[in-house]
Amino acid sequence: MRTCAHVAAGIGTPALSTGPSCLYAEGMPARETLPTAADTHLRAPDSARLAEATEVFALLSDATRLHLLWLLAQGESDVGSLTERCEASRTAVSQHLAKLRLAGLVETRREGRYVHYSLRDGHLRRLVMEALSHADHRVSGSAPHD
Repeated sequence: MRTCAHVAAGIGTPALSTGPSCLYAEGMPARETLPTAADTHLRAPDSARLAEATEVFALLSDATRLHLLWLLAQGESDVGSLTERCEASRTAVSQHLAKLRLAGLVETRREGRYVHYSLRDGHLRRLVMEALSHADHRVSGSAPHD
């Protein structure tokens, strides 16, 4: 089994120079340094919270939206830059961003004629990164870990 680079190094830079590594190796802090939602929100979920979480996961179930959220986890960006990096049409990117904004997952900031998008909070950033790290482990065959 492969050892995930961020686990081997204990930091966000890869300790392994070859082979697949976890997404945290791409400049992300090691998992052990990221606080989890459970660290600060220890309440058992009621029906309203379960419904809200279900809506978030439904929005994450689209590959283009998930890619956009991953890009925004790297930092604020405008529609043109997101379109280039996402390799989707400008119309599709705009529609996906509108859904994410309407759901309260992304925020906007206007600067002249440009609208910059960013993730609303760290919970969503960690959720996206954990989901993609989990997928990376499954695709690469890396051993699971906490």
